[in-house]
This record gives sequence, C-alpha cells and structure tokens, in this order.
Amino acid sequence: MRHPPHQVFLKFIALSSILFLYFIYLVYEYDLLTGGSAALITWSFFVLCTPVADAGFLLDFPLRVLFGIRMMLSEIVVWGIAILINIFCLTYFSEAFETTVITRMMKVILLTPVPYWSVIILSGLGTFLSIRFGDELMDVLHHKDRFFYLRHHFKYEILLFIFFLVVIFGYYEIVSSLSITTENN
Repeated sequence: MRHPPHQVFLKFIALSSILFLYFIYLVYEYDLLTGGSAALITWSFFVLCTPVADAGFLLDFPLRVLFGIRMMLSEIVVWGIAILINIFCLTYFSEAFETTVITRMMKVILLTPVPYWSVIILSGLGTFLSIRFGDELMDVLHHKDRFFYLRHHFKYEILLFIFFLVVIFGYYEIVSSLSITTENN
C-alpha cells in the first residue's frame, strides 16, 4: 500500500499531464498564444462553471495533504485566478474563445450576465460546499476524538449536505433550461 501523499502526487502528475497534453494539442492546432489562452480558458470553465471542485482538485487536495493548507483557502485563490484569466483573455485574446465548444460556451456565459451568470453562482455554491465537506472530512480524519467530533457535528453536516443537493439540482435545472448555443450567428 502506498503512502497517501505519494498517491496524491501521482494523481496531481496525471491530471497535470492531461492539461499539458491538451495545451500541446491546442498550440499545435492554433499557435502558442491562442492555444495557451484556450487551454487556460478551458481550465477556468471547469473551475467557474461546474458545481464541484474538479479543476481546483489540481491544487486543493494536494496542498491540503502535503502542506496542510485548507482547501477552502486554496479554492478561493483558484477562483480568483480563473476570473483573472477570463478578464485578461476577454480583453486581449478574445479570439481564443472561438477555438473549442467549451471556450465558446464560456464566452456566452461571461458575456450574458442574465441569466447565464446563475450557472457561475450555483457552481460557486456547489464548489465551496464540496470543499467544505472535504475540509471537514480531513479534520475528522485528523481529530483525536473522532467519535465526539462526529456526534456533535453530524446534524450540521446533514443540513449542509441537503443544501448541497439542492444546489446541484438547481444547477442542472438551470443549465438544461438555458439552451446555451455555441454556433456563430
């Protein structure tokens, strides 16, 4: 059996490799600037427009396991970086938004605040609730008296979990009702 930080490091390398290969593909298809921008926009889409901490997983969980940095703090930084990437790319490299289906969808979401920003808001709620669960789980695993901890925080965790399910359900209802199109008009 491998030591958990070693497994986290291997998963981090695997996910980073996928992102790097995607970057290489986009650079090959377009050019360094456009392909690199499109790769960053794609990453930011998974940060800002999915209701779980998936793209942030590249940083959040490894930082928590290896260095003890709370996942909530690192996810706030990840969201800040994703927002800055989109502002920068919309301002200086808007052609990168026309490269893939995901980047075109991201452009539609960003440029149409009502109703599409609701996708980002619900994704934020879902992401930060899932991060909260992850931090709580890590705290329980490292708490000396796990049973006391679980006994006194169980009701609170159930309410958070129910709210998380409502957010996920609302997210999918809104996304399916939006009928986001990515065709050039």
